[in-house]
Amino acid sequence: MGVEVKVEGLTKSFGRQVIWEDVTLTLPKGEISVLLGPSGTGKSVFLKHLIGLLRPDRGHVYIEGHDVPNVSERHLYEVRKMFGVLFQDGALFGSMSIYDNVAFPLREHTKKGETEIRGIVMEKLELTGLLGAEEKLPGEISGGMRKRAGLARALVLNPEILLFDEPDSGLDPVRTAYLNQLIVDLNQQIQATMLIVTHDVNTARTVPDNIGLLYRRHLAMFGPREMLLSSQEPVVRQFLNARRQGPIGMAEEKDAAELEAEKEEGEEIPPLPPIPPQILPTDGRMRPTQRPPGEWLREHDITPPAGSFDGVGYAPRSGGRPAQRERVSAEGDGVRALRTTPARRPAPSATAEAAPRKRAATTGKKATASQAATDAPAKKTVRRAAGTRSTSTGGTGRRRSS
Repeated sequence: MGVEVKVEGLTKSFGRQVIWEDVTLTLPKGEISVLLGPSGTGKSVFLKHLIGLLRPDRGHVYIEGHDVPNVSERHLYEVRKMFGVLFQDGALFGSMSIYDNVAFPLREHTKKGETEIRGIVMEKLELTGLLGAEEKLPGEISGGMRKRAGLARALVLNPEILLFDEPDSGLDPVRTAYLNQLIVDLNQQIQATMLIVTHDVNTARTVPDNIGLLYRRHLAMFGPREMLLSSQEPVVRQFLNARRQGPIGMAEEKDAAELEAEKEEGEEIPPLPPIPPQILPTDGRMRPTQRPPGEWLREHDITPPAGSFDGVGYAPRSGGRPAQRERVSAEGDGVRALRTTPARRPAPSATAEAAPRKRAATTGKKATASQAATDAPAKKTVRRAAGTRSTSTGGTGRRRSS
């Protein structure tokens, strides 16, 4: 079973360069979370803070009552045993066989005998689809197999928290899809808390329960998957659409002049793409932490992008609101997102609802009924505020729901 990871006010800089500041989020117990962000925003640095490889300038990382940046070396050693890490390139020892690579943590950190170690290693190799390759060297297998071997090694100590540092880097789309399915199946079986750092938008849209986005040295947003995939935040829309138009530039951020030039040229960020169904485990059953499609949207009365959840029988609540619009102003120290009220949607008029379904006998009758429906006053809708489970904005501060 996984454990909750609570991050509060985490700030890190290298010399005068601020990597990010005041990062606050909670990785829910047993759930899959994804951390997105442009290159150079410190996603891998964030992972290193969770396991205590780097210490922050200030802030806290709470795991099972331990504040990771402030525990003694002895306690930190014990906390790290709760983690399994899949590195970007697998980080396998090139002179060791796949079997010895996977067995290495057991030989280093436990007093188990070779017979017991062999049973555990073969179990993890079977789990990751590597039976038959245990005697090969890392240079003799494909990149996808090296990723799976690194994952098998991360699993041998039965971790409660699994960290994936760009597991899809260097893989083709097909093998990325296989790896994503393996991650989902693993979460169903071991129910560990998982955090995936990735640039792959498809992975972020289909695998996790929660998504976060690092941008301009802040955590722009973190919360349930459907919250981010329906957000009107410009940086989210640009990143998910993979477009040049928006606040993200070649050097991570654009200045006010570039944004103004785009505005004058009439270049707008495209609307959000439809929300796809979340990947199910291979057996077709939902994971214990997985929510039904559209549940968060219905709870907060938000209409998803057109075409969302195609093929899964999703039915939005009648009269749902479009996703909240947000204004973004370019300032010297970053982007500030300001929540505004949802757009009003007039209800159908009383006369239109009462219009007869039968065809009018004459053209005059049809015209009369149509005119009556058009002229009837529309009822005003009652706005309902939508809360979020965990939301923050970059730039000038953090936003949380009440």
